[in-house]
Amino acid sequence: MSQQSSPHDGKYFVVQKGKAKCNQGDQFPQYKVSSHQKHFWNDSDGNADFLGVTEDDLQFNPPGPSFGRCKLKPSGSGYLSCAYAPAGKWQKTYEKVMIMGKKIVTELSELQCTVGGKITIKDHGQRGEMSRKNVKNADNKTVQHINPLVKMQNYKETVLESEIDAY
Repeated sequence: MSQQSSPHDGKYFVVQKGKAKCNQGDQFPQYKVSSHQKHFWNDSDGNADFLGVTEDDLQFNPPGPSFGRCKLKPSGSGYLSCAYAPAGKWQKTYEKVMIMGKKIVTELSELQCTVGGKITIKDHGQRGEMSRKNVKNADNKTVQHINPLVKMQNYKETVLESEIDAY
């Protein structure tokens, strides 16, 4: 029996420090995880910035008019502040991975606002970082070819020295 693929396969999971955007707003607030305080993506230290966003996490930081001025609320001097009002839970969530029984939000997820805007993912919040093991295993000639400005052997020696200093 073959596994069904999902459009979410290979997409990033969204973390609290990421940013949302509304197609009717002009500001990009961070997510606020209130559905749990237990599951962190790519952070073993338990930093709240890396809490996984679920379908039930409908608040943002800063709270209030989170998305700034709303294009759907014109006034004589421009636009009125956002009156964010979620229409249910996040949609297009990833059903293969759950946090405490709740589907997770990925780069493809969307949230409808009853005022008329559609909220999507501007920034998932995760960043790739090279580990010491990646540096140790890197092929010097390949790195030199890709980026001639980096002297990989010198960088490896620096990383090894900092590792020794840490002990």
